[in-house]
Amino acid sequence: MSNGDDETAEDAPAEEDGDGVGSEELESRLDEASEALEAAETEADLDEVETTLDDVESDLEAADLPEPDEDDEDAEDPREELESRLSDLRDDLESQRGPYAEDVVDVVETAQGTVTDSEWTDDGEDEAHEAVDTFLAASEEYVDHGADAGADLDAAADALGTVADAIEDAALDADDDEETIAGLLEAAETLEDDLEAAEVWDDLTVREQLDAKGFYDVLTNENRKDFPAEWNAAKIHAKEGNLDIVLFALDKLGSEFIEEYFIDILYHLGSDAAPAFDVMHQRAQKRDKGPIKVLGKIGDDRATETLHDFIDGDGDPALQTVTMRSLGAIGSPESVQPVANRLDADDDEIRSVAARSLGLLGDTRAVAPLADVLESDDSDEVRASAAWALRQIGTQEALDEAAKYADDRAYLVQAEAEKAESA
Repeated sequence: MSNGDDETAEDAPAEEDGDGVGSEELESRLDEASEALEAAETEADLDEVETTLDDVESDLEAADLPEPDEDDEDAEDPREELESRLSDLRDDLESQRGPYAEDVVDVVETAQGTVTDSEWTDDGEDEAHEAVDTFLAASEEYVDHGADAGADLDAAADALGTVADAIEDAALDADDDEETIAGLLEAAETLEDDLEAAEVWDDLTVREQLDAKGFYDVLTNENRKDFPAEWNAAKIHAKEGNLDIVLFALDKLGSEFIEEYFIDILYHLGSDAAPAFDVMHQRAQKRDKGPIKVLGKIGDDRATETLHDFIDGDGDPALQTVTMRSLGAIGSPESVQPVANRLDADDDEIRSVAARSLGLLGDTRAVAPLADVLESDDSDEVRASAAWALRQIGTQEALDEAAKYADDRAYLVQAEAEKAESA
């Protein structure tokens, strides 16, 4: 039994921290916040509820609440329950706020980006333009903007920017202009949905995309000679100069098997494949040999810096040789030294290709290193390539160096020397 000064268990106060804030008091304050939230009619009312919740959260963090009994699996954790309820009330508070004018602006600006950045099909362009037209008419009922979608999607995107600016300038208040903002938001969300439903290229299968571009239209019963049909169509388009659609098909088809055919088509176009430079340059950066060959045929010296990085080949002789041949074909003076550095490679073929590439480059700076190769290289094939390169450079000094070997022991070298002597 307790003495007269003791409190009974029933009379003891709820668990409190050092400042006297216990779980029952916090529960009570959350009850009051819930009632205030339900009764809130303005943003100011919601701000007051948020302040209350902030205070409760602060006191809850400082409160010394009892820990649940670890031996009792069903024991309740008062702190966890309070934190959960506080979180739910904050979610309810946020869902009750707004809508705000800036919410509408965000949706309209996102839609503007969708119009500008999406890869629309022809049907999709019409659908997107119609969606913007519909939005402009609906939004005009709530804010004066005078925007016009014009005749194309660029104008339509500009019109959406005009509407966004008009909404910002209107300085709409979430309380006083609640209906206006709600109407604008509904119109903007409808625009968003309509744009989402409009057709983009990715909605179509590859075959449908190529059909839509007219890729297969060039095929007739008379010219269907090669299989697959994509190769056949690409060759016809390339011959007619329609490289845009050839590159479109190359990007969409994705098959390594088909890619080899298409790269071969571009390679045989030579300098006429110039419109494909950017695509081939991008693919060449992955060290793909086919695109590197095409770059050599195109002959654009913008590729040289990239190709110089591949001359060492990372242990891939085939990459080195195809790169040097392309550099020789491009003919940039900047390639002379990087190519000449490969004249001392261990691989005979690499040294031979380096020599011939220097001949294609035609720079007189290569005469001395080629003369050294012709004099001392262990491989007759490499020496013959050096003699050939000197003939291509064609200056008197270069021809004289090659002609010295007209009586050489190796027939290949002797033949090149005799041609230099005749020249």
